[in-house]
Amino acid sequence: MQRSVLSHPDIRNLAMSVGFTSFASRAVAVVIGFQVYSITHSTLALGMLGLVEAIPAITLAPLGGWVADHARRRSVLLATRWMALGCVLGLAAASLGRGPWMVPSLYALVFLVGVARSFTDPTASAFEAEVVPQALVVQASSWISSTWLVSGIVGPAAAGFAYEAWGPAGTYLATAALFALSLIPLYRIPARPRPKPSRKEPMRDSLRAGWRFVRSRQPLIASMVTDLFAVFFGGALALLPVYATDILKAGAHGLGLLNAAPALGSLLVMLIGTRRPIISRAGRDLLLCIAGFGASILVFAFSRSMALSMAALFFSGLFDGVSMLIRRSILRLLTPDEVRGRVAAVNGMFICASNELGAWESGTLAALIGTVPCVAVGGVLTLLVVSGTALFAKELRCLRFDPRTFERI
Repeated sequence: MQRSVLSHPDIRNLAMSVGFTSFASRAVAVVIGFQVYSITHSTLALGMLGLVEAIPAITLAPLGGWVADHARRRSVLLATRWMALGCVLGLAAASLGRGPWMVPSLYALVFLVGVARSFTDPTASAFEAEVVPQALVVQASSWISSTWLVSGIVGPAAAGFAYEAWGPAGTYLATAALFALSLIPLYRIPARPRPKPSRKEPMRDSLRAGWRFVRSRQPLIASMVTDLFAVFFGGALALLPVYATDILKAGAHGLGLLNAAPALGSLLVMLIGTRRPIISRAGRDLLLCIAGFGASILVFAFSRSMALSMAALFFSGLFDGVSMLIRRSILRLLTPDEVRGRVAAVNGMFICASNELGAWESGTLAALIGTVPCVAVGGVLTLLVVSGTALFAKELRCLRFDPRTFERI
């Protein structure tokens, strides 16, 4: 089974493209966070980075899902990757100047990244379903996610050291080269025919189809909502520049290592998932791992040791990796192809709301009550959210799949 996954040329090319893109995007996130905090020394300014990306990514996501179900998905991905490349080059150019306009310019370019993301996220999920045969879905998902996570480990760590050596502009140029490399394997994947909807319907009704489908399946809506609130409250990544600079005194390279630690934990899970699908007791395991994520964030909140902080973030990534693998499998196995892009768009809206709006919430709350209390409160709220889901979402709690046939049981 493993050999058939790795020998599939389209899966290899997709994984390579994902790897280059993940490396570059995670590196950019580290650089721009450290750059903005170095200029402003404001947690509120860090939170605004999440807000300006979330606004277009969430509001345009339904349109992005509709495009993913009605256009050639590879063409959409290529267009948005070129747009991301242009935005990173713009970040490099903006970083060469000085003056009060610099931070607003960075925000404007992050806004454009959010526009690209609103189309990239649902299309990437739907395109993966086109490329990967049904029989290889869980193993291929683990390999692709592992590639994404390896890049997510190396990218932030390398970005921290590159920032200290080359400054923000030089690091942005290096990441732009990686975005360019991500285009090559994507061009090697043969274009698929344009998806044909099973029936014609008005565009407004078509845009709503993803929401209707998700609301009608409790395992989908419950898993998305639980992850939304867990990451919204418990996510600490947006405040890592504060921990690295003011609490742990670790500098830019320390920030890179802190960002890499969760991805390292998630990578371990994905490597296990390539050999042993983690879906037999999907609902129960999902809830337990979200609880473990919240507990890890609590430990990180009060840590004053770089080693303990990295260990707590490692375990947060490990638990989040299991959660991510289960949620991806649930989404893939419970969604028919004709609405896959629009359902992926709904999922992308939840993810963006949890990550980017969560970053805004963290920055704003930290400005009001302090960084450590903000992260600690988030960990406690995550535990309360998952407890509520376990109590009220019985269908999700009892969700199981046969690991051999991937059928729901």
